[in-house]
Amino acid sequence: MKRLLGACALLSLLAGCATSHVIDPRGYDETGTASYYGARHHGKRTASGEPFDQHGLSAAHRELPFGTRVQVTNLSNDKTVVVRINDRGPHTRGRLIDLSRAAAEQLGMLRSGTARVRVQALSD
Repeated sequence: MKRLLGACALLSLLAGCATSHVIDPRGYDETGTASYYGARHHGKRTASGEPFDQHGLSAAHRELPFGTRVQVTNLSNDKTVVVRINDRGPHTRGRLIDLSRAAAEQLGMLRSGTARVRVQALSD
């Protein structure tokens, strides 16, 4: 019983550390590295509570509010895509945004797996 309580306390502490700081999306314009996630996560629940759809145009961001629409531009080929933030991440250091497979395909980054991108929040 003590082990179970200790495990619960540890998980609660870790969950609190993982909570993201949500920022105001107005004027958000950042450059960084994008990656994508696909088949392995397809159908699993996102941080927003909806199932992840690798064929949809969605993304994970550490700080932008769920539902924020952003334009992502691949800086090496100028291809763009508009995605909706519905998950938290990326969980890899040095990455700015994790895209769905469909979004990555539109940006022409499936082969490389990552791309240097510009992320701009759109006003509704």
